[in-house]
Amino acid sequence: MKRTGEAKEMILVNEYIDGVLDPGKPMLGPVKDGGHIIAHTAPGCWGPMITPCIKGGHEVTKPVYVEGAQPGDAIVVEIKSIEVTSRATASGNDRPVEGRFVGDPFIAVKCPGCGTMYPETVIQGTGQEAIRCAGCGENVTPFEFTNGYTMAFDESGTVGVTLTEEAAEQVASDGRNYMQTPENSVQNPIVTFAPHDLVGTIARTRPFLGQLGTTPSRPTPDSHNAGDFGSFLVGAPHDYSCTAEELETHRTDGHMDINRVRAGAILICPVKVEGGGVYLGDMHAMQGDGEIAGHTTDVAGIVHLQVHVLKDAKLDGPILLPNVEDLPYTAMPITQAERQTAEKVAARWKVAKLEESLPVSFIGTGPTLNDATENGMKRAADVLDITVEEVMNRSTITGSIEIGRHPGVVTVTFLAPVEKLKEAGLYELARKQYGKIK
Repeated sequence: MKRTGEAKEMILVNEYIDGVLDPGKPMLGPVKDGGHIIAHTAPGCWGPMITPCIKGGHEVTKPVYVEGAQPGDAIVVEIKSIEVTSRATASGNDRPVEGRFVGDPFIAVKCPGCGTMYPETVIQGTGQEAIRCAGCGENVTPFEFTNGYTMAFDESGTVGVTLTEEAAEQVASDGRNYMQTPENSVQNPIVTFAPHDLVGTIARTRPFLGQLGTTPSRPTPDSHNAGDFGSFLVGAPHDYSCTAEELETHRTDGHMDINRVRAGAILICPVKVEGGGVYLGDMHAMQGDGEIAGHTTDVAGIVHLQVHVLKDAKLDGPILLPNVEDLPYTAMPITQAERQTAEKVAARWKVAKLEESLPVSFIGTGPTLNDATENGMKRAADVLDITVEEVMNRSTITGSIEIGRHPGVVTVTFLAPVEKLKEAGLYELARKQYGKIK
């Protein structure tokens, strides 16, 4: 979608999509190459999941057009800051409710009473039966908790504590206020359900973005913009059905749920439509690798990004440059002391030249973790012009395969040769991120 008008140094974003990333719809902006995006993000999974008029399972920001970005380029996204604004949230394992959706409960919700697709809703009371069809009054919640919790945060945002039934009901009675849901958000606050299976559990906060990326080149439900959830679209009985080939061609893997996509990290995103269409959302207060419960603590927040266009990058999927402390031990940049020791070994064995290297992390997605690993290794091999077998060796001895989201998002991280990073146009970014290691 073309944008006209003068590009701005900074774009403020507080508008959201209806759950579908559609390259044919207008974008915000344009923002300058090198400009800033300040966004007020709405909570991710659970709120949109119990709001049938949201057609994609999430409520991410309206995409921003970046000046000069063309298909085949990449957009470098520097995450300057992430601040949680929610005072409380709720989450837990989900169970789809049969009879309330067509094919996919994240996308195609149908009222079991009047048969309306994507019905508008009203909230009546609290608990898992509180979300009602505005037309006929029937319970239309397409998901229920199997084990859930309500969590409140301290004022400094460093820890969360899961609440009792009485406290969860108090939060539920004023859900939008406690979750600080943005004014333009239409989602029903998930705290309305007042889950309380875990009580008194303490959890450390480390906020990150579950959704950050660029717009796919065909209309795609936002939560399904990745190879694992996207596989549910293949042959589906709803409007967003696609083939496996279409999914591979058009997706940009913006829905990653990788906990290392946090303040200080750099994400390099493929551009598949003019302007790129940078969008974000699904902020989480904390999450271990894998998001094994299927969901974590969805929160509202304020995010500051800086974006740069990387010309002719020709990426198939995202590349992450995590914070140093988030790297696997074996992928940490080689220190000067370690290099001096290695030089002694090299001299003893007559190795003429030692490699210069820096960390890089390739995102892979697919229907299963095995598929995602193969996808990530193939992307790494293609970008660096090496073999998959070499990627396997490097990620084994100088890196790691880590789970972003179960069932099918991984990071393939390793120390890559500086020469290869330079050829791929990634060296300056990696050097900026990791600097001079002592």
